Amino acid sequence: MAFDEYMAERVRRYFQEKQADFYEKKMFGGLCFMVADKMCCGLLYSKKKQTDLLMARIGEKAYEQALLRPGCMPMDFTGRPMKGYVFVLPDGYDSEDDLNYWLDMCIQFNPEARSSKRKS
Repeated sequence: MAFDEYMAERVRRYFQEKQADFYEKKMFGGLCFMVADKMCCGLLYSKKKQTDLLMARIGEKAYEQALLRPGCMPMDFTGRPMKGYVFVLPDGYDSEDDLNYWLDMCIQFNPEARSSKRKS
């Protein structure tokens, strides 16, 4: 699993300070943070771009506006961007204010997000 452990600790601290009920799950070759059993955000290393990335699930309403922010780009795993999800380059989340901006957006969207958890 390739992800920046220092960044993972920053994200953990954010969720702990917000008293969010979260857990971590290894997926996409990185680490995802799940809130209310829904993917909220994640960290991974992109071999293609040769850099660490923050994956933010922000929803379709915030998508176009988010792309205007520095370091933000469409999330593209398969050659087709996924609306409602973005990747953020390290320059876009290095400061605490920038990281908080992205994680706040993820937390705000989370109640609206559909869960992909399978029902038994």
